[in-house]
Amino acid sequence: QVQLVESGGGLVQPGGSLRLSCVASGSIRSIYVMGWFRQAPGKQRELVASVTSGGSITYADSVKGRFTISRDNAKNTVALQMNSLKPEDTAVYYCNADSVVSDAGYGWDYWGNGTLVTVSS
Repeated sequence: QVQLVESGGGLVQPGGSLRLSCVASGSIRSIYVMGWFRQAPGKQRELVASVTSGGSITYADSVKGRFTISRDNAKNTVALQMNSLKPEDTAVYYCNADSVVSDAGYGWDYWGNGTLVTVSS
């Protein structure tokens, strides 16, 4: 059973920084894509950033230049460094792993439970 656990959310003032971390567990052999999505109240879940096992990175336009995604393939972890945070970044942030090979076989689209980020003065 593949599981994702996020940590690092919280309350931060505008202009501040937070770092989110996610670890995937469950006899994992490989993960093709790991990423972060977010969902603000009343809005659809949206991609924030993703990174492939080969290092290809995608960012949402709204976070380019402010957020940095990083990944450790050996440890099955992904992190999101968020700088210059704005009130509109307030959302529940979800870790995602897609195209996962584990001892149980092949699976896709695994999600963590989410961690709340609130940007407010």
